[in-house]
Amino acid sequence: MLLVLGVYFIGPIVASVWFTVRRVGGGVTATYYSAIPGADGFADAFLRSLLLAVLTVVLVLLLMIPTVVLVELRLPRLRPTVEILTLLPLVLPPIALVVGVRSVLSWAPDYFYGTPLASAFYALQQPSLPWILVLVYGVLALPFAYRALDAGVRGVDLRTLTEAARGLGASWPRVLATVVVPVLRTSVLNAAFLTVALVMGEFTVANILGFTTFPTWIVQTGGEHPQLSVSVSILSLAITWALLLLISALDRRRPTEEAT
Repeated sequence: MLLVLGVYFIGPIVASVWFTVRRVGGGVTATYYSAIPGADGFADAFLRSLLLAVLTVVLVLLLMIPTVVLVELRLPRLRPTVEILTLLPLVLPPIALVVGVRSVLSWAPDYFYGTPLASAFYALQQPSLPWILVLVYGVLALPFAYRALDAGVRGVDLRTLTEAARGLGASWPRVLATVVVPVLRTSVLNAAFLTVALVMGEFTVANILGFTTFPTWIVQTGGEHPQLSVSVSILSLAITWALLLLISALDRRRPTEEAT
């Protein structure tokens, strides 16, 4: 079974790598990989997606960490409700969500013309930094971030730790920053990693809304330079694996540090 799964997953990746390094006259070449930094539009699209990923991670963590802590400590009866709400992005197809968002963005500026809301809607759609994508990606990342953080909360005695910190005079913001986040370090990293992976690989929302991000740039480039497009995809996959291995390494170091 492992051999079959290995062939199923690794086979296409090996074929893609061979497609990018194969020389027409024979031999191998790294020309397409060396051409990635200087490719037209690569830097702008990659940096834009990276900035969107960072902003989405900040938004999701600022929203979900206090929510998970509040549900765990004060409102345990609301846990099923919160779980259902965070599952809605998986139940609602992304295509339906983005069509609704596009409809609102199309009529809202005219409807609110002459008010501050009109300027706000225009600001959300700036091509250089489309904040509307941050909001949509934040919604799409809720199921993954919530479950990663909830699993971490269930694995520690958060109530005792927070009560001890509060008893020593720490405010709730300080408790979250100096007690909750360090204890949930692995869960926070997992939630951040899943969010970054979602943003860096999401194509449908950005394409329908007409913004150029890293995935849409890959598809656009694939029409004229297929080898370059596949090379960028392989590089993106390698970066994702590197982040996953980094999180695993940090998780393995945690028991050792706690024992020390």
